[in-house]
Amino acid sequence: MTHAESGIPRAAQLRSGKWFVFVAVFIDMVGIGIAFPVLPILVGDYTTSNSAQTHWAIALSVIYSLMQFLCAPLLGAISDRFGRRVVLIVAIIGLGIHYLLIATAVSLWIMLVARILGGITGASFSVANAYLADISPPEERAKSFGLIGAAFGLGFICGPPLGGLLGSIDLHLPFYAAAALSLLNALYGFFFVPESLPPERRGEFSLAKANPFRALIALVQHQAVGSLVVVYALFALAHMAMIQNWTLFTHFRFGWGTLENGFLLFFVGLISTVVQGGLLGRLVKRFGEERLALTAIGSNVLVQTAYGLAPQGWMMFPILFGSFLIFTAGPSIQGVVSKSMGPTEQGVTLGAMQSINSLAAVVGPLIAGQILAEVSSFPPTDIRVGAHFFFCAALNLAAFVLAWRRLARPSVRVA
Repeated sequence: MTHAESGIPRAAQLRSGKWFVFVAVFIDMVGIGIAFPVLPILVGDYTTSNSAQTHWAIALSVIYSLMQFLCAPLLGAISDRFGRRVVLIVAIIGLGIHYLLIATAVSLWIMLVARILGGITGASFSVANAYLADISPPEERAKSFGLIGAAFGLGFICGPPLGGLLGSIDLHLPFYAAAALSLLNALYGFFFVPESLPPERRGEFSLAKANPFRALIALVQHQAVGSLVVVYALFALAHMAMIQNWTLFTHFRFGWGTLENGFLLFFVGLISTVVQGGLLGRLVKRFGEERLALTAIGSNVLVQTAYGLAPQGWMMFPILFGSFLIFTAGPSIQGVVSKSMGPTEQGVTLGAMQSINSLAAVVGPLIAGQILAEVSSFPPTDIRVGAHFFFCAALNLAAFVLAWRRLARPSVRVA
């Protein structure tokens, strides 16, 4: 049915489509947030040692991120050929099935299959952005894309405490809740949301468009950003290695369960939203992107070292609240890189930066997870239990040295 045939005013259809995309991304982030404090601990019910629990938790995390990286451009290319609506709805249904499989899994191998499905269908962010681009005039696209950022922040604020609360009742309950939310959202999309890409504007499917390494190859060809790409890669590796192993570290060292981790991760999402949504612009205006990036990366070395040394769980909260500057690091580095490129190179450059982030979500947890597995059998008070945090601090130290050499000389242009 076309927009004209539906009898629904065009403005109402656009509002419906925008809110459908917002809710779809929000639910996806709520599901990811739910998994953070619950899934690693749930894995412990299927394993017999801390080391095995760590290996399996990281495997489930890494396979999800890997499938997202590989399938995001594929889903986008499929939506160019068959339309956005059907791809989004199928992806949301698949995400709901993924949560249901985890909730009812009788073995870790079923969980692994579920995470593969979840990574594939959770890679629909590219389709969500394309939907918004279809229904928004050029002058309003930036505002529309802001909905995605808002959904990310709100989803991660709501997801961890919801997962922690439901998980404290039953470790399977959060995944039933996420499955129900996903399937309800799919029903809403099926009955009320129009297609954004009419048949006459659809293109042919191309495997070249579905290649996830194209943006990375393009970035390598741009020599202007030089070592800044390495700086961002080191920072992203450290960040992903830290957050993906957070729950198991606090579980092993402090005996924390889903409730404590959900509560702390709520504040992570809240601080991130406040800093990036409210303070970042003022800080950039006051200090400049170069100085802010240096300060944020340098402070991260101290913060991650402090996390690894903390002997008591309550200390994680003041360290977190004192580390608000680290949430400015990623956007600041991206801003410096963006200023170094020409106006016709922005899309491919920032797309490549996102690809680096996706790969970091695969490589970082693999390395840090192996480190945590090696020390997981030590007594909780042993300083070596925090070894993966020290690894993250070392990565940031290397990033700081490279960034200092590139950015701390005001007489030298970045590009």
